[in-house]
Amino acid sequence: MKPPQMPEQPGGDPPHRRGRPPESICESAGTAHRTWLEPVRSRLVASGLTLDDLVSRSGYSKARLSELLRGKGYYPGWEITYSVVRALEIPVSPVCRLWKVAAVEADKDPAWIKSRIRDVRFDEEEQPIAHLGLTQAMWRPYTAYAQVFLQSEQRARQAAAETFDILWLTWEKATTSSNTPLHAWQLLRTTVLSRTPKRPGGHPDIRAAAFSTTAQAEISDLGERLARIDLQAQFFDAISRLPADHMDITVLRYLCGIDPDAIPGIVGLSPALTHTLDHHARGALNELFPDTDTQE
Repeated sequence: MKPPQMPEQPGGDPPHRRGRPPESICESAGTAHRTWLEPVRSRLVASGLTLDDLVSRSGYSKARLSELLRGKGYYPGWEITYSVVRALEIPVSPVCRLWKVAAVEADKDPAWIKSRIRDVRFDEEEQPIAHLGLTQAMWRPYTAYAQVFLQSEQRARQAAAETFDILWLTWEKATTSSNTPLHAWQLLRTTVLSRTPKRPGGHPDIRAAAFSTTAQAEISDLGERLARIDLQAQFFDAISRLPADHMDITVLRYLCGIDPDAIPGIVGLSPALTHTLDHHARGALNELFPDTDTQE
C-alpha cells in the first residue's frame, strides 16, 4: 500500500513545512550579539526551514548551528555566521558590520576579527534605494538624539549606524508597516535607550548633558557655572521622566536644536500631534521649573 499523500495547497504548491522555533537565546549573550542574532532567528522561523534544512544548506552540524542560534558558548566565527546568513538569504553586509561590533563586545582581539572577515569573501549587496534615502535624511537627527543620551559622538554614530543596519535586515517588515518613519524612529529609540545609563526609577540618565550646554560654557564665574549646571542637570532629569513621545520631541527640539517643522517627519507623527505633545511637555516642565525658560 502506498503511503498517504500530503494534500496540496491551493494553486498546486507543495504543503508548506514550518520548522520548530529555536530555543531561547542564552542570557550570557551580549546586547550587540542579540542585535544581529534576533533578526536571523526571526528569518529562520519565517522561512519555515527546519534545523535539518539549515544543516544541509550551511554544511555545519546541528549541534553547532543550535549553539549559534542560541548565542551559547563562545562567540561564533564569521564563517559559520556567514553560512547561516547566506542559507537564509539575509543581506550579508549589515550582518557583517553588526557581527564585528558584537565581536568587540565579546572581547575578541582586533586581529582575530580581521582575520575571520578576511577568510570569507563576499560581494557587498546594493542598499535598497528607499533605505538609502531614509539613512541620508535621518542620519543627522538620529545621531544628534543619540548623543544627548550617550554623550560620546562615536557612541552616538555607532548607535545610529546599528539602527540603520537592523532596519536593513528587517526592511520588509519596516516597509509593510503602516508608518515606516515611526517604525524606524522607535527602533532608534530602543537602540539608544538600551545603551543609556538608568536612574534608580528606571528612566534614562541624561544629567551629564548639563556639562556640555552652550549657555553654561559662556559663564566665567565658577560658582555661578556650577549652580547653573546643577539646575540644568535637574531640568534634564525631568525631561527624561516625561512619557516617551513627549521626551523625544523635547530632546529633538530643545536639546538638539532641530527645526520644529522637521520633527513630525523624523518621529513619524502628524504635525498636529507633535505640536500637542510639545505643548504638554513644556507645560509639565514649566510647572516643575516655573522660573526656567524652556527654550533657553
